[in-house]
Amino acid sequence: MDAKTGDISGCPFHGDGGFRGLLGRTNRDWWPDSLDLHILTQGGTSPDPMGEDFDYCEAFNAVDYAGLKADIKALMTDSQDWWPADYGHYGPFFIRMAWHAAGTYRTGDGRGGASSGQQRFAPLNSWPDNGNLDKARRLLWPIKQKYGKHISWADLFVLTGNVAIESMGGPVFGFGGGRKDVYEPEQDVYWGTEEEWVDTGAETRIIPDEGKALENPLAAIQMGLIYVNPEGPGGNPHDPEGMARDMKETFARMAMNDEETVALTAGGHAFGKCHGAKPSDTFGKAPEAEGMVAMGFGWMTDPEEIGKGHITTSGIEGAWTPNPTEWGNDYFRLLFKYEYELTQSPAGANQWTPINPEEADMAPDARDPSKKVPTIMTTADMALKRDPAYRKISERFRDDQAALDDAFARAWFKLTHRDMGPKIRYLGPDVPAEDLIWQDPIPAGSKPSDSAVSDFKQAVLDSGLTVAELVKAAWASASTYRKSDHRGGANGAHIRFDALRNWKANDPEELTKVLNKLDELRAKVSGGISMADAIVLGGAAAIEKAAKDGGFDVSVPVTTGRGDATEDQFDAESWEPLEPFADGFRNYLKTKASVKTEDMLIDRANLLGLSIPEMTVLVGGMRALGAVATHTEHGNSIGVLTDKPGTLSNDFFVNLLHMGTVWEVVDESGDEEFVGKCRLEGHEKWRATRTDLVFGSNSQLRSVAEVYAENGNEEKFARDFVKAWTKVMDADRFDLTYEQYHS
Repeated sequence: MDAKTGDISGCPFHGDGGFRGLLGRTNRDWWPDSLDLHILTQGGTSPDPMGEDFDYCEAFNAVDYAGLKADIKALMTDSQDWWPADYGHYGPFFIRMAWHAAGTYRTGDGRGGASSGQQRFAPLNSWPDNGNLDKARRLLWPIKQKYGKHISWADLFVLTGNVAIESMGGPVFGFGGGRKDVYEPEQDVYWGTEEEWVDTGAETRIIPDEGKALENPLAAIQMGLIYVNPEGPGGNPHDPEGMARDMKETFARMAMNDEETVALTAGGHAFGKCHGAKPSDTFGKAPEAEGMVAMGFGWMTDPEEIGKGHITTSGIEGAWTPNPTEWGNDYFRLLFKYEYELTQSPAGANQWTPINPEEADMAPDARDPSKKVPTIMTTADMALKRDPAYRKISERFRDDQAALDDAFARAWFKLTHRDMGPKIRYLGPDVPAEDLIWQDPIPAGSKPSDSAVSDFKQAVLDSGLTVAELVKAAWASASTYRKSDHRGGANGAHIRFDALRNWKANDPEELTKVLNKLDELRAKVSGGISMADAIVLGGAAAIEKAAKDGGFDVSVPVTTGRGDATEDQFDAESWEPLEPFADGFRNYLKTKASVKTEDMLIDRANLLGLSIPEMTVLVGGMRALGAVATHTEHGNSIGVLTDKPGTLSNDFFVNLLHMGTVWEVVDESGDEEFVGKCRLEGHEKWRATRTDLVFGSNSQLRSVAEVYAENGNEEKFARDFVKAWTKVMDADRFDLTYEQYHS
């Protein structure tokens, strides 16, 4: 969604409608003959062989870190007899592996990235852009086997990329471990709806002449790519403006600005080569489609020809520099020294070759160092020279090696760590001391005394603020969290900054009133309370009152100690993608989208890390408390199916499932708003939305809603609500596990 214009074409779920529009094609769609293990994970059964008690932080902290890095470095030039390395050095190969593991991250929903080692599984293990990385991962197996539980695959991918850069003299900013492996493909990542991969004719996702923009939350330009098509938009090398446009759009959606884009492109292409020695029809299928005897390998060529350079991945053939295993500035030197002409690789791909290159500027043959071959540039590389903004940055890096060193090191660190969340989650001796703004730094908080908390909560209840107002403020603050990249949450009190406070979903005028009052009250507390804690405590006090009004004495646990971020620590632009287009928990929908509103509720619950019962009880409780958005076409009471709003009760479920109510669509709502009428007398009783009625219409959700509507389960409902609420409030409290992370 365009946060400024409200353009629904940017809705993170804009697609063809329904769950297909939300998730696109599945692994079973792409590879119908692959083994389906889903039945063994039904009912919440975990596929993780390490078990719930395994503490990866503890295991990583016990690793022989120096020995691990030494073994990785030795691997760079060992084992050449199996999958021979270009120039006798695996470094460029491993840099590509690490880059492609991390490069799937996108800001739209925080999904993708290197954090769980997803490159091992479909669809990523079989994307055309990941061609032959199956061999890179297999080369690492002896090291993974040796160090076992002490290093995850996810950490090993990134650490190997760092060691590769260091081994070739390149600059490295640092490394943070802590990525815990998963053992199944992520099924909740929307990669697009295309029917074909990039190498079989998939269309580019940006066609300005047809008014086609890149759909959110996608970032790659074509299905099966990590970033852009290196030959040009849709493979067209004669569209320099389009090439620069595609690069700026895709890198921006992966959290990179122009300088970082130039530094990463040039720095990554300082090493290694492209592969297009033969047409793509001379090698086999992707790993997920290969036969059993391939043992997980794909893209196989004739074994007798391996070692003769007959390898094809991108289809482009050649190195960018004359020293492909040494860090330096040859990339920019050659880019500006020569004019380039369009040529084709042996595989038929478009690429650019320098005109009349000097022998000293030619590259060694990848397998025969006695031979010299011309260097190349892709159409994407040429954009760094052709686009005015990119050219200005490139010329500066060409003339200032130290600036390039620093920019590349920082951009690489950001690329490989952007999805890890707060710095406190990083492990190991190579974690940089410097705090970076994209890490959303938050000063350490202090814990107020129990008496101070008690006095503050009472002052809140005496302040005139309503239960609904306090609950909505706390939810607005905490529900920004997303487990995908561990951004957002209540810690830091970012909700008080204008960029977040003014989100339509937050009812800005009401939220401003609540925040001002909480700020006033916390200033009167002896010893002080952070604004972040005050917001959460205000919600807790309101819920405790609402539960008591409902006949239940429940305590809402609040672990205090949150800190307050400063304006200097807040990057407003990077928070824009976190603005909710829809929030079913508050019954908020900015405008009707092409994907069903209830699908967006499910997606938001997933990003919050909620189970079906947790999602269900939170929706029911928020409705009973009257905590629904007012700045919406639905009005400020829709979905509040109770005669006593502000009381924590199970009325929402009781009244939603009541046999005496019939529901009808409100015609002008476009199937978004419904009226509940008395079955016998026909008068209106309630108004509701799709995210309300789905708890009665969907059989699985109804089965859970019925539990909370049953007589005798009123207290269970209240206590389950408090438990789920607390989970959301504490979702970002990584500071609570500081000792676990750093002991």
